[in-house]
Amino acid sequence: MTRKFAPLTALALIALTPACAQGDVDATDKEAVQEIVRDYILENPEIIEEALIALSQKQAAAEEDAVRQAIDDNRDAIFNSDADYSVGPDDAEITVVEFFDYRCGYCKRSLDWTMALPDDYDGNVRVVFKEFPILTAESEKAALAALAAGEQGKYAEMHSELMTLDNSTGFDADDIDAAAERAGVDVDKMRADMGSVRLQKVVADNKSLARKLSVNGTPAFFVGDSFVSGANEAGVNAAIREALAEVG
Repeated sequence: MTRKFAPLTALALIALTPACAQGDVDATDKEAVQEIVRDYILENPEIIEEALIALSQKQAAAEEDAVRQAIDDNRDAIFNSDADYSVGPDDAEITVVEFFDYRCGYCKRSLDWTMALPDDYDGNVRVVFKEFPILTAESEKAALAALAAGEQGKYAEMHSELMTLDNSTGFDADDIDAAAERAGVDVDKMRADMGSVRLQKVVADNKSLARKLSVNGTPAFFVGDSFVSGANEAGVNAAIREALAEVG
Protein backbone atom coordinates (compact mmCIF):
# COMPACT_ATOMS: atom_id res chain seq x y z
CA MET A 1 0.00 0.00 0.00
CA THR A 2 1.33 3.47 -0.89
CA ARG A 3 0.59 6.96 0.49
CA LYS A 4 -1.94 7.61 -2.29
CA PHE A 5 -4.33 5.40 -0.35
CA ALA A 6 -4.13 7.63 2.75
CA PRO A 7 -7.46 9.38 2.05
CA LEU A 8 -9.17 6.00 1.56
CA THR A 9 -7.73 4.70 4.83
CA ALA A 10 -8.75 7.84 6.67
CA LEU A 11 -12.29 7.62 5.30
CA ALA A 12 -12.51 3.98 6.34
CA LEU A 13 -11.47 4.87 9.86
CA ILE A 14 -13.85 7.82 10.08
CA ALA A 15 -16.71 5.69 8.87
CA LEU A 16 -16.02 2.61 10.94
CA THR A 17 -14.69 3.98 14.24
CA PRO A 18 -18.05 5.23 15.58
CA ALA A 19 -19.69 1.99 14.51
CA CYS A 20 -16.95 -0.02 16.20
CA ALA A 21 -17.43 1.96 19.38
CA GLN A 22 -21.15 1.16 19.31
CA GLY A 23 -20.58 -2.52 18.52
CA ASP A 24 -22.30 -2.31 15.13
CA VAL A 25 -19.38 -3.85 13.20
CA ASP A 26 -18.60 -7.52 13.48
CA ALA A 27 -15.20 -8.85 14.53
CA THR A 28 -14.19 -9.66 10.97
CA ASP A 29 -14.71 -6.07 9.82
CA LYS A 30 -12.84 -4.74 12.85
CA GLU A 31 -9.90 -7.00 12.17
CA ALA A 32 -9.86 -5.95 8.53
CA VAL A 33 -9.74 -2.26 9.43
CA GLN A 34 -7.04 -2.87 12.02
CA GLU A 35 -4.98 -4.79 9.47
CA ILE A 36 -5.31 -1.97 6.93
CA VAL A 37 -4.21 0.61 9.47
CA ARG A 38 -1.34 -1.56 10.71
CA ASP A 39 -0.04 -2.21 7.22
CA TYR A 40 -0.31 1.43 6.27
CA ILE A 41 1.65 2.59 9.35
CA LEU A 42 4.35 -0.02 8.80
CA GLU A 43 4.76 1.02 5.18
CA ASN A 44 4.61 4.74 6.01
CA PRO A 45 6.17 5.13 9.48
CA GLU A 46 6.78 8.83 8.87
CA ILE A 47 3.12 9.49 9.64
CA ILE A 48 3.90 8.69 13.29
CA GLU A 49 6.48 11.47 13.33
CA GLU A 50 4.04 13.80 11.62
CA ALA A 51 1.39 13.00 14.21
CA LEU A 52 3.82 13.57 17.09
CA ILE A 53 4.89 16.91 15.62
CA ALA A 54 1.27 17.97 15.24
CA LEU A 55 0.54 16.90 18.82
CA SER A 56 3.59 18.79 20.10
CA GLN A 57 2.53 21.91 18.24
CA LYS A 58 -0.97 21.64 19.63
CA GLN A 59 0.34 21.24 23.17
CA ALA A 60 2.73 24.18 22.75
CA ALA A 61 -0.12 26.38 21.51
CA ALA A 62 -2.26 25.35 24.47
CA GLU A 63 0.58 26.15 26.88
CA GLU A 64 1.10 29.57 25.27
CA ASP A 65 -2.62 30.30 25.61
CA ALA A 66 -2.50 29.27 29.27
CA VAL A 67 0.48 31.55 29.92
CA ARG A 68 -1.22 34.50 28.24
CA GLN A 69 -4.35 33.90 30.30
CA ALA A 70 -2.31 33.68 33.52
CA ILE A 71 -0.57 36.96 32.63
CA ASP A 72 -3.92 38.65 31.96
CA ASP A 73 -5.33 37.36 35.23
CA ASN A 74 -2.35 38.63 37.24
CA ARG A 75 -1.20 41.65 35.23
CA ASP A 76 -1.25 44.18 38.06
CA ALA A 77 0.60 41.87 40.44
CA ILE A 78 3.25 41.19 37.78
CA PHE A 79 3.88 44.68 36.43
CA ASN A 80 2.45 47.18 38.92
CA SER A 81 3.17 46.00 42.46
CA ASP A 82 4.17 48.78 44.86
CA ALA A 83 6.32 46.25 46.73
CA ASP A 84 8.77 45.84 43.84
CA TYR A 85 11.91 47.77 43.06
CA SER A 86 13.03 48.66 39.58
CA VAL A 87 15.58 50.42 37.41
CA GLY A 88 14.65 52.72 34.56
CA PRO A 89 11.96 55.40 34.25
CA ASP A 90 8.68 54.74 36.05
CA ASP A 91 6.82 55.92 32.94
CA ALA A 92 8.76 53.73 30.49
CA GLU A 93 6.63 52.31 27.70
CA ILE A 94 7.72 48.72 28.36
CA THR A 95 8.21 46.90 31.65
CA VAL A 96 10.40 43.83 31.94
CA VAL A 97 9.83 41.73 35.07
CA GLU A 98 12.49 39.31 36.30
CA PHE A 99 11.89 36.53 38.84
CA PHE A 100 15.31 35.63 40.25
CA ASP A 101 17.31 34.02 43.04
CA TYR A 102 20.57 35.54 44.28
CA ARG A 103 22.22 32.11 44.34
CA CYS A 104 21.21 31.30 40.77
CA GLY A 105 24.27 31.26 38.51
CA TYR A 106 22.23 32.12 35.43
CA CYS A 107 20.69 35.09 37.25
CA LYS A 108 24.18 36.30 38.14
CA ARG A 109 25.26 36.09 34.52
CA SER A 110 22.17 38.08 33.55
CA LEU A 111 22.95 40.97 35.91
CA ASP A 112 24.84 43.24 33.53
CA TRP A 113 22.48 43.05 30.59
CA THR A 114 19.30 43.31 32.69
CA MET A 115 20.60 46.40 34.49
CA ALA A 116 21.60 47.92 31.14
CA LEU A 117 18.20 47.51 29.45
CA PRO A 118 16.87 50.99 30.32
CA ASP A 119 19.91 52.65 28.72
CA ASP A 120 19.97 50.22 25.81
CA TYR A 121 16.43 51.29 24.91
CA ASP A 122 16.85 55.03 25.57
CA GLY A 123 14.69 55.04 28.68
CA ASN A 124 11.78 53.21 27.04
CA VAL A 125 12.26 50.13 29.25
CA ARG A 126 11.91 49.66 32.99
CA VAL A 127 13.15 46.48 34.71
CA VAL A 128 11.25 45.23 37.75
CA PHE A 129 12.87 42.75 40.14
CA LYS A 130 10.81 40.01 41.77
CA GLU A 131 12.58 38.36 44.69
CA PHE A 132 11.99 34.64 44.16
CA PRO A 133 14.32 32.76 46.56
CA ILE A 134 13.84 29.06 45.87
CA LEU A 135 17.31 27.51 45.92
CA THR A 136 18.53 27.69 49.51
CA ALA A 137 17.74 29.18 52.92
CA GLU A 138 20.51 31.71 52.25
CA SER A 139 18.63 32.78 49.11
CA GLU A 140 15.71 33.93 51.23
CA LYS A 141 17.98 35.80 53.64
CA ALA A 142 19.60 37.56 50.71
CA ALA A 143 16.19 38.47 49.28
CA LEU A 144 15.08 39.96 52.61
CA ALA A 145 18.38 41.85 52.88
CA ALA A 146 17.83 43.37 49.43
CA LEU A 147 14.28 44.41 50.29
CA ALA A 148 15.48 45.87 53.58
CA ALA A 149 18.17 47.80 51.71
CA GLY A 150 15.41 49.11 49.50
CA GLU A 151 13.81 50.63 52.59
CA GLN A 152 16.91 52.83 52.71
CA GLY A 153 16.81 53.68 49.02
CA LYS A 154 19.69 51.32 48.26
CA TYR A 155 17.99 48.43 46.50
CA ALA A 156 19.86 48.62 43.17
CA GLU A 157 23.20 48.88 44.93
CA MET A 158 22.45 45.92 47.20
CA HIS A 159 21.05 43.92 44.30
CA SER A 160 24.31 44.29 42.40
CA GLU A 161 26.43 43.45 45.44
CA LEU A 162 24.45 40.27 46.20
CA MET A 163 24.50 39.17 42.59
CA THR A 164 28.29 39.36 42.56
CA LEU A 165 28.78 37.31 45.75
CA ASP A 166 30.56 33.98 45.19
CA ASN A 167 28.08 31.10 45.46
CA SER A 168 30.75 28.76 46.80
CA THR A 169 31.81 30.92 49.74
CA GLY A 170 29.30 33.72 50.12
CA PHE A 171 25.86 34.27 51.60
CA ASP A 172 26.48 33.68 55.28
CA ALA A 173 25.52 36.53 57.63
CA ASP A 174 28.95 38.15 57.48
CA ASP A 175 29.01 38.08 53.67
CA ILE A 176 25.57 39.68 53.42
CA ASP A 177 26.49 42.33 55.98
CA ALA A 178 29.73 43.11 54.11
CA ALA A 179 27.78 43.42 50.86
CA ALA A 180 25.39 45.83 52.60
CA GLU A 181 28.29 47.96 53.83
CA ARG A 182 29.72 48.15 50.31
CA ALA A 183 26.28 49.22 49.07
CA GLY A 184 26.14 52.02 51.63
CA VAL A 185 23.41 50.36 53.70
CA ASP A 186 22.92 50.79 57.47
CA VAL A 187 23.48 47.16 58.46
CA ASP A 188 21.80 47.34 61.88
CA LYS A 189 18.64 48.84 60.38
CA MET A 190 18.73 46.32 57.54
CA ARG A 191 18.90 43.42 60.00
CA ALA A 192 15.95 44.82 61.96
CA ASP A 193 13.88 45.32 58.80
CA MET A 194 14.67 41.82 57.51
CA GLY A 195 12.55 40.42 60.33
CA SER A 196 9.50 42.49 59.48
CA VAL A 197 6.33 40.66 58.57
CA ARG A 198 5.74 43.11 55.72
CA LEU A 199 8.96 42.24 53.88
CA GLN A 200 8.50 38.53 54.50
CA LYS A 201 5.04 38.86 52.99
CA VAL A 202 6.56 40.39 49.84
CA VAL A 203 8.65 37.26 49.34
CA ALA A 204 5.70 34.98 50.11
CA ASP A 205 3.47 36.89 47.66
CA ASN A 206 6.10 36.58 44.93
CA LYS A 207 6.26 32.83 45.45
CA SER A 208 2.47 32.61 45.27
CA LEU A 209 2.41 34.68 42.09
CA ALA A 210 5.12 32.48 40.56
CA ARG A 211 2.97 29.40 41.19
CA LYS A 212 0.03 31.04 39.44
CA LEU A 213 2.27 31.78 36.47
CA SER A 214 3.85 28.29 36.48
CA VAL A 215 7.28 29.78 37.10
CA ASN A 216 9.42 27.08 38.68
CA GLY A 217 12.94 28.19 37.79
CA THR A 218 15.13 31.27 37.60
CA PRO A 219 15.59 33.57 35.92
CA ALA A 220 12.14 34.03 34.39
CA PHE A 221 11.11 37.13 32.48
CA PHE A 222 7.76 38.68 31.59
CA VAL A 223 7.46 41.31 28.87
CA GLY A 224 3.98 42.41 27.85
CA ASP A 225 2.15 39.20 26.99
CA SER A 226 5.35 37.19 26.63
CA PHE A 227 7.11 34.81 29.00
CA VAL A 228 10.82 34.13 28.49
CA SER A 229 12.35 31.30 30.48
CA GLY A 230 16.00 31.22 31.48
CA ALA A 231 18.89 33.61 30.90
CA ASN A 232 17.75 34.19 27.35
CA GLU A 233 19.02 37.67 26.52
CA ALA A 234 18.08 37.35 22.85
CA GLY A 235 14.58 36.19 23.76
CA VAL A 236 14.04 39.09 26.16
CA ASN A 237 15.25 41.61 23.59
CA ALA A 238 12.99 40.10 20.94
CA ALA A 239 10.02 40.39 23.31
CA ILE A 240 10.92 44.01 24.07
CA ARG A 241 11.15 44.90 20.38
CA GLU A 242 7.81 43.24 19.72
CA ALA A 243 6.18 45.10 22.62
CA LEU A 244 7.67 48.43 21.50
CA ALA A 245 6.39 47.86 17.98
CA GLU A 246 2.89 47.30 19.34
CA VAL A 247 2.86 50.52 21.36
CA GLY A 248 4.63 52.50 18.63
